[in-house]
Parts: sequence; structure tokens; C-alpha cells
Amino acid sequence: MNRSFIARNPSVLVFLALLGLATFAITAASEGLGFGLLSTSMVKTLGKTLCLALIAVAMDLVWGYAGILSLGHFAFFGLGGYMIGMWLMYERTSQIVTQNLANAPIPPTAEEITDAIGSQIFGVVGSSEFPLVWSFADSLVIQLALVVLVPGLLAFVFGWLAFRARVAGVYLSILTQAMTLALALYLFQNDSGLRGNNGLSGLQNIPHLDHVPQSVLSVWFLWASALALALGYLLAAWIVSGKFGSVIRGIRDNESRVRFLGYSVERYKLFIFTVTAMISGVAGALYYPQAGIINPAELAPVASIYLAVWVAIGGRGRLYGSVIGACFVSLISTWFTGGQAPDINLGFYTVAWVDWWTILLGLSFVLVTLFAPKGIGGLFDLIAARKKEAQE
Repeated sequence: MNRSFIARNPSVLVFLALLGLATFAITAASEGLGFGLLSTSMVKTLGKTLCLALIAVAMDLVWGYAGILSLGHFAFFGLGGYMIGMWLMYERTSQIVTQNLANAPIPPTAEEITDAIGSQIFGVVGSSEFPLVWSFADSLVIQLALVVLVPGLLAFVFGWLAFRARVAGVYLSILTQAMTLALALYLFQNDSGLRGNNGLSGLQNIPHLDHVPQSVLSVWFLWASALALALGYLLAAWIVSGKFGSVIRGIRDNESRVRFLGYSVERYKLFIFTVTAMISGVAGALYYPQAGIINPAELAPVASIYLAVWVAIGGRGRLYGSVIGACFVSLISTWFTGGQAPDINLGFYTVAWVDWWTILLGLSFVLVTLFAPKGIGGLFDLIAARKKEAQE
């Protein structure tokens, strides 16, 4: 008898329920729509954390289930942010320029308005002309489509070349890292068309919503981030639950045997790599309007390494484990690096957590790898196993 998807995956329903309860609780405690127990900055931090959880789900899908250790998925995350950031910055600047020129003695022409917008956006890099990559920056619909199409296309081309050549293991990880570094270095250049090291700023100012305070916008973005995480989690769970999931796990465990059985390993890998890049793009598009700024440093290879650490700490090969890892590390990182964690005075040396946090994170990764390879998520497996033994 065929059981429903939810019946075969009860943890999905539990996850969605917990996510809904958490979103409701944060909303009720927010400044914008609740009792004011949580500051707007904290609500934004929690919203960004949900976006990081979404890219962690994508990372777990490509690494934990398919066995592809990608050290470049934060590049797709950043590209998603750039795509939506272009529209946000263009539309916001257009709104300001149009208002400023509205009272001019002689009504400005469309060309003069465009030149003024270009000067406002690209003046920091000594230019006033719109590069080719900004051709559709005035269209929200097209830019939203590019949020998934640009990361997806880059992942498809890179994956097709790499998997067709049967590059795997550490060599593939190095290639993905090289791809990320090359993209970041390119974006650092002023002639890249994306304002070089300055990046895109002011993204928290949503066009045509000047009347809506940031306290309310932060809650709206929290809802959008929660919805995206719920849909991304459902998609990932659906992919890994059926025959397709069995095949990619087989590729992870014994690629040669799966190929011998007649499966096109390269196509399965390419599909997972491309889909997870698109999910990462969506996560980035929701993250950076809450962060307010994006620059090429966000695409640095170290960010993708951190992503792998989150998934490993949470529990690789467990979708809920990746969410736990991302949320846990993100919130702890905010606490340590935000100055909330008290420094420890040893007499001869003062431990400042702002400086020592990355070392602590690296040490945690080593300890988890050596002594708890199933991560935090493995605790749930242990609890479930003991509960089953008690019932028997």
C-alpha cells in the first residue's frame, strides 16, 4: 500500500509545525507587529538566520545526500543577492531622482533622468553609464527570474563541464572553490558593472514602501524567509524521499556501482548541483535586503567553508540537522561577535571572543568530525533508537 509523502516523512510535518510556531512567536514579540520584546535588529537577525538555514538545506542536499562537497554555494547565494539588489538600488534611486527633478523649471527628459540615476549609482566608481548587466534592473519580474536563473545557469555550465570530465572528491571541491574565488575577484573590479568593492547598498530601503517602518518590514521579510525555508525544505525532502533520493545516496556511497547498474551518474549530479544553486540564489535574495548591503567579500571562499562547517555540526545527511547547525552557529556567532559574550580575563591574557570565535568554530568542527560525525542531529537518532528499544 502506497503511503502519502507526509506519512513516509513525519519529521517534515514536525519541522513545519516548529517553524510556524517560531515565526508566530517572533512576530508576537516584535516591535512592528507585536509586544516589542524583540528589537527590529534582532528580528532581522532571525530572518537572516532562516535564509542561512535555507542555503544549509541546499548544502546538505548536495553534500550530505549526493556526496558532492561544494565549496562554492555561497557564490550562488551572493549572486541571488546581487540580482535582487540591482532592482532595489535602481528603483530606489529612480524614485529619489524623479522626486528631486519633479520641481525643475523645465521637465527633464527620460534620457536626463536615466543619466542622473546612473550618476547616483555609479559615481563611486567614476562612471555614470549603465553596464550591460543592468539592462533589466528596472524590471522586478525579470530580476526575480534572474535570482534563480543566473545561479542555476552558472551551476549548470560548471557542473556539466566538471561532471562530464568525471571530476570528483577533493578535486571537485578545489574547482568549486576556485570558481568562487574567481567570481569574487571579478566582482571586486570597478568595471565589473556591480560597483566593485563598494557593492550594492541601501537595500533595506524597499522602493515605494517609505511609509512602512523598518520594524514592520523586518517582520514581513521574516515571514518571506520562513515561507522560503518551508518550501525549500519540502522540496529537498521530496527529492530525497523517493527513488531519486535512493540513487543519489547510492552515488554518494558507491558511485562506480551505481554507474554499473546503468544510471547516468553525471545527470543526477548535475540536477542536484543546479537545483541547490537555485535554492541558494533564493536564500541570498531574501538575506541581503535584510542585511542592507552586499559586496564581493560576501562571496569569499571562506563563506562556503563556513557553510560546510554548519552542515557538519548540525548533522550531514539530515535535512533538519542542517537547519539546526545553521541556526545554532549563526545565533552563537552573533552572540560572540556582537560583544554580548563577556571577555575572560586570565591575568596574563584576556580572551576576547570577537577575536577567538573563528578559532572556537574551527575547533568545534574538528571535535564534531572526530567524536560526533552525525552532528547535533545525531542526538535525535539516538533518542529515537532508545525510545524504540524501550517500546520493544
